[in-house]
Amino acid sequence: MSDNELLLAISNIVSSQIEPLKQDIKSIKQDMQSTKQDIQSTKQDIQFTKQDIQFTKILIENDILPRLQNIEACYTSTYNRYANGIEKLDAVIQDIDILKKVVTEHSEKLQKIG
Repeated sequence: MSDNELLLAISNIVSSQIEPLKQDIKSIKQDMQSTKQDIQSTKQDIQFTKQDIQFTKILIENDILPRLQNIEACYTSTYNRYANGIEKLDAVIQDIDILKKVVTEHSEKLQKIG
């Protein structure tokens, strides 16, 4: 075998061994491109999510919290009125019970007179 034939044989052997590597590299490049697209899509999704979160924060701060504070204030004042009124109600019930007894006694006395 001549040198050229040996070189050609070596070249063919190297070429046949390199070809699968080239295919693997090509496949890896395609996978990387796909991964880059997925990352870009994910970045966009994250940006939209950030915008939604910002909108939600503003809505909570400007709309929901003031309403909630108003509801709390109304509830608290109503509770305080009822809490104070229950003591008065207990006193009124005791007064009515006393009045019932007095009216019953007076009715009995009036029936005895008349």
